[in-house]
Amino acid sequence: MFQITKKELNIGGRTMSFETGKIARQADGAVFAHYGDTTVLATVVADKKAKEGIDFFPLTVHYQEKYFATGRIPGGFHKREGRSTEKETLVSRLIDRPVRPLFAEGFYHETQVIVTCMSHDLVNDPDVLAINAASAALTLSGVPFMGPIGAARVGYIDGQFVLNPTYDQMKTSDLDLIVAGTKEGVLMVESMASELDEDTMLKAVMFGWEGFQPVIDTIIALAERAAKDPWDLPVVNPNLAALNKDMEALVGAELVTGFAEKDKGKRRDLLSAAGAKVNEAFATEDNAAKGLNGQAIKSAFKALESKIMREAVLKGQRIDGRSTTQIRPILAEVGILPRTHGSALFTRGETQGLTVATLGTSQDEQLIDAIEGEYKENFMLHYNFPSYSVGETGRMGAPGRREIGHGKLAWRSLRPLLPTKEQFPYTLRLVTEITESNGSSSMATVCSGSLALMDAGVPLVRPVAGIAMGLIKEPDGRFAVLSDILGDEDHLGDMDFKVAGTEKGITALQMDLKIASVTEAIMKQALAQAKDGRLHILGEMSKALTGAREELNSNAPRINQFKINPEKIREVIGTGGKVIREICETTGAKIDIEDDGTVRVYAADETVAKAATDWIMGIAAEPELNHIYEGTVVKIMDFGAFVNFMGSRDGLVHISQVVPQRIASVRDFLNEGDKVKVKVLGFDDRGKIKLSMKEVDQETGEDLSLQQDNNPPSDDVNGTN
Repeated sequence: MFQITKKELNIGGRTMSFETGKIARQADGAVFAHYGDTTVLATVVADKKAKEGIDFFPLTVHYQEKYFATGRIPGGFHKREGRSTEKETLVSRLIDRPVRPLFAEGFYHETQVIVTCMSHDLVNDPDVLAINAASAALTLSGVPFMGPIGAARVGYIDGQFVLNPTYDQMKTSDLDLIVAGTKEGVLMVESMASELDEDTMLKAVMFGWEGFQPVIDTIIALAERAAKDPWDLPVVNPNLAALNKDMEALVGAELVTGFAEKDKGKRRDLLSAAGAKVNEAFATEDNAAKGLNGQAIKSAFKALESKIMREAVLKGQRIDGRSTTQIRPILAEVGILPRTHGSALFTRGETQGLTVATLGTSQDEQLIDAIEGEYKENFMLHYNFPSYSVGETGRMGAPGRREIGHGKLAWRSLRPLLPTKEQFPYTLRLVTEITESNGSSSMATVCSGSLALMDAGVPLVRPVAGIAMGLIKEPDGRFAVLSDILGDEDHLGDMDFKVAGTEKGITALQMDLKIASVTEAIMKQALAQAKDGRLHILGEMSKALTGAREELNSNAPRINQFKINPEKIREVIGTGGKVIREICETTGAKIDIEDDGTVRVYAADETVAKAATDWIMGIAAEPELNHIYEGTVVKIMDFGAFVNFMGSRDGLVHISQVVPQRIASVRDFLNEGDKVKVKVLGFDDRGKIKLSMKEVDQETGEDLSLQQDNNPPSDDVNGTN
């Protein structure tokens, strides 16, 4: 019944296998892939007829996780998987980015790749396996995919690179890097790092590239046994060459002038005018009869734009007149929104990001229901790209894949520099509104996000900046690496290479290519230029802020974090929550208590926080011997006065401890309600607390016994009268 073909290899100390012929046999390509006990199913289906009237490749990639993979039932009312999670969206992008450039030019058949996580061993992250499985399914399908590709994760633990580290290993890794590519070179990089230097990051990329070569060999071996017949490659219209020549003669000079215009709006108008001229000249019935319809003319015009822009760059002339290493003018501003906790506006050329920082409590943490289990996240970064930022109208709605991906890149860039939850027990949310865009808005988000956090008083270890690099590379070997690319340079170029980090090192690296691969030498040059650019940007940012403000923004909530004896938690909470509810209602504070005795008091201002903190400490804290406290006389007896000095805790000031001299009556010196300062002398056999007033200066709170060490003891030192 089944004609099963299976190939396997050992990688990272574990077996990875690819199997086809048993499951999803009606798909053009289907692979059941395993790594340890983590299993994914990758399928590929392509329409047999090309889409008409389009000039792009209609590829969609979907990665999905089924909760049964870990023996869990989804949370929520419906109890079934719904819209894509952030993890599913990000992994879908990880698959899409390296495979998209490898399809044959002119292939416009709608193609869908679906990868489903069927089993998860909670040891091996499915994302890398998903990329490799998708590559295998595409290679088997027969569609004109110029792969296969391979992928690997690289960790950096104790100064050593680790290939495909497990979840447990990643807990101690200074690097989380995913790299994908072909036999020839690297196609895609996605990473987060703990301020690693450029040389280490480059070595990590090449370590991963070398590590996944056996995966490519295994996929090729599988395809030799089980691949379907290859599809015919798209046919190039023989009349296209003449059209290209005539088009360049007609508007070539106008495009040169257009791309020399520095202002984005004016440049767009000039290019649009050239496009209209082309359409009027060539959108004829005669050309349509030759197979050169409106879409073919539009595609030819885009190709001409690309050719002219690229040639100018290779001759040293960028669109806006900058050199290949020059950064656009930068203006960094902070505190521009009066009622927010922190805000920053970062403008670089015609790209601008407005980022707002909000500080919340642990009750504001994001609860994430993943197949690995539920967990909480106390740092969120949300990136929005409204259509007005590029002078267009557009749909308003939920964030798309691009917005989620850009936001996550900025999140990775900033995350390694945040204080720990123990150091700074706040939930942090950054929201970036891209208010203008002409290239590298995700890196503008990193810069404005760093400034907004520092403006709010978040003790960021060091400021973080980001820069986007581009590449123009021709088949004859000529190439140019561009710093701080414009939107057109990204659109018409060959590489989008984003680097974020501090003055000490890199925190995030992302690379995407539109060509088959790049060499190690090109990546090395891009990293070197990116470092120079990053340091320049950090210098410009320092004109607004050099570090976090010493105090929290006055609008931010106050959090007092301290520990109490876990045995005292019950007393603080009270029967049925009576005590803690009274504290919250009386003071206006919010209180969280963890099982280990960690207490967090949240309040609108410091006065409220102190009142609630003192109340809790009064219940939970133990009096310290020889420590001085301020208290209130609550009851007077013939033998002394009871003083409330720690929350609900009382102690006795014996009549002999009220004043230095012998007295006949306590009432001659004290009244109920008097505020007094007392010193803890000790504890009797029943745990009762003995206090002294006479050993404390009632005005300054100074311990007078320290001045009396050389004086003979008074007659009543033993508490007798």
